[in-house]
Amino acid sequence: MTDMETSHRASDHSTAIKGTSTLPIGEKTLRLVDLWKSFSEGGQIRSILAGVNAAFNAGEFVAIQGKSGSGKTTLLNLISGIDLADRGAVYLDGQDLSRLDDYRRTLFRRENIGFVFQFFNLIPTLSVWENVTLPLELNNRLDGFGKSRAAELLAAVGLDGRLKAYPDRLSGGEQQRVAIARALIHDPWLVLADEPTGNLDDESSRQVLTLLDRLTRHSGKLLILVTHSVEAASFADRTFYLRGGKLVEKPS
Repeated sequence: MTDMETSHRASDHSTAIKGTSTLPIGEKTLRLVDLWKSFSEGGQIRSILAGVNAAFNAGEFVAIQGKSGSGKTTLLNLISGIDLADRGAVYLDGQDLSRLDDYRRTLFRRENIGFVFQFFNLIPTLSVWENVTLPLELNNRLDGFGKSRAAELLAAVGLDGRLKAYPDRLSGGEQQRVAIARALIHDPWLVLADEPTGNLDDESSRQVLTLLDRLTRHSGKLLILVTHSVEAASFADRTFYLRGGKLVEKPS
């Protein structure tokens, strides 16, 4: 695992996982067009997003920051189609998610999006290998290629010697590395990470961020990272702030 002294911009990060297609930057895009979202609280309407517009390309590492309650997780839910905007549209590779029903949005997520969460969300009764390969098994894709890809990903995250271990025998950093491998097992072009280092110590956080950088942005995927951490945001190509329901890009 790369340590802190190894720059996250180092050239060896351009090495993609064998079997992962490399997309030229711009081949796939995410566009957010005039997104509005509000919720009812105590009989009153609370506006969360108020006209969010942005565009991102495959191959980018994007960080989104903002105060607690500013709508960061809500925005990720709209991007993934878990929730729908009150107004506006999310275009993933040209597909308007609002035009898909719940079932087709679920299928679209399975094929195109990977998720990394703050609390890992590993299944405690499954081993490292079983947690990573579960998405393939559920989609009847745990064939020879799927098993080979799982082995390569687990080697890439430094856990090829812990395949039979269960989550409770792993450190927080190791659990998050399993979660990253699981998020990438189906080769999504978009990866959404919601505070993935929030429960980790500083060293584990740097290792996880370096790993995410290497396995996503430099292999042609779009990574959108929601974080409170200034250090985590420093890994990104572009940083945005969610304020007053608007997404504002930090000047480069």
